[in-house]
Amino acid sequence: MALRLVPVVAEDFEELLALRIAAMQDSLERAGIFDPERARQRFLGQFDPASTWHIERLTAAGPVRAGLLTLKVQDGFLRLEHLYIHPRHQNQGVGTWALAQAKSRAREEGLDLSLAALRISDANRFYQRHGLRAVSSTELDTEYRWSPEGDRA
Repeated sequence: MALRLVPVVAEDFEELLALRIAAMQDSLERAGIFDPERARQRFLGQFDPASTWHIERLTAAGPVRAGLLTLKVQDGFLRLEHLYIHPRHQNQGVGTWALAQAKSRAREEGLDLSLAALRISDANRFYQRHGLRAVSSTELDTEYRWSPEGDRA
């Protein structure tokens, strides 16, 4: 499977928001907190095209947008702010590939990788399986860290 990261532009916001909602809606509904307008406002407040990429899957028919990735240097960490894979592309290695890209950048920059995952989300198992460790928890989220010092893969 061939994948690549493609920079986004401000005009991609609606498409990215739809992808984020598609990826998160089930978990947010299970938590009892799904609200499309709240999702829009939250994503709008965090949207930074300069730090965000489409995850494209290269197919015989052409590139297909399978997900999105946002990475920002923040508070001495490389923050994985968003990693969303469209449900049609989940469980096919796309998320593993994207996380490997984030880890590679963390290694290059000499920073630990940090992220938060909704506690009720299946993403927690994914992050734990890929070597991230839980460092704190709130009612809604679990905060994770990964250090390039502890993983030379």
